[in-house]
Amino acid sequence: MGYESVNFPENTVFLVTGGAGFIGSNLCEAILKKGCFVRCLDDLSTGKQANVDLFADDPHYTFIRGDVKDLDTCMKACEGVDYVLHQAAWGSVPRSIEMPLFYCANNIQGTLNMLEAARQCGVKKFVYASSSSVYGDEPVLPKQEGKEGNLLSPYAVTKRADEEWAKQYTRHYGLDTYGLRYFNVFGRRQDPEGAYAAVIPKFIRQLLQGERPTINGDGKQSRDFTYVENVIEANLRACQAPHEAAGEAFNIAYGGREYLIDIYYGLTKSLGLDTEPIFGPERAGDIRHSNADISKARRLLGYDPDWSFARGIEAAIAWYRENL
Repeated sequence: MGYESVNFPENTVFLVTGGAGFIGSNLCEAILKKGCFVRCLDDLSTGKQANVDLFADDPHYTFIRGDVKDLDTCMKACEGVDYVLHQAAWGSVPRSIEMPLFYCANNIQGTLNMLEAARQCGVKKFVYASSSSVYGDEPVLPKQEGKEGNLLSPYAVTKRADEEWAKQYTRHYGLDTYGLRYFNVFGRRQDPEGAYAAVIPKFIRQLLQGERPTINGDGKQSRDFTYVENVIEANLRACQAPHEAAGEAFNIAYGGREYLIDIYYGLTKSLGLDTEPIFGPERAGDIRHSNADISKARRLLGYDPDWSFARGIEAAIAWYRENL
């Protein structure tokens, strides 16, 4: 069914924090297509001006350049808003190990500011990005909510802290919060540049430019790679979820399992190349295997992802071919 079947009154106002980023800009686009109003709050530290410019001529779109670390900015952004989709955060496990203080300020305090602003402004639902990293070293597959292990990085700590703060805001202040534990999201507009770029766009860019990509480790680590359309659906369905599901966190994935080495050779085949990879050292803080049980999200959010990895990777390759 996808998110096409999720509808809202045309005067509905959404605030998308981090709306100039990869996932955020896709959320803005989907909401605008439904005829609703979107406010994008982003400080452009990792988001891109180009993702703002895409919607600049739409009268339903407003861009606020601001920082979630500033409570006053969050308060102004939340005025008159029905739903908050909080995506603003810095990603990357390795970078979080290098910058723990910044990650605490940006990912934890920034989320707390948004929760408080949403509470004071009477927002109906607060949907926020969590991460599969909260499962840490728990080895059992598939990953199931309530069975988390020891956290392996500062990034994972920030996401787990966000979940706990959101739970408090539901418990004590009556704000309906819904945490979405994203599993390795990929798709159009995901940044392929830089040392901390996600693996799929990075591989595609390097292969298209005639470079030899580096695989960290032996390539036998596995992930539940999730196309961005499924994530859009999860966010919109959470906005219509019952109060009984509030204060909870949910796995958002397709429910599959792909090995990095298989993805690599699948990409070379799709691109008509025979480039061999370079194998580098494993990355500190990385989870070895990740695969999601999405039954809780199906049951409580009505989440029903219809973009498989195979379908998503085909769409992603086509987008990068056209846009790189």
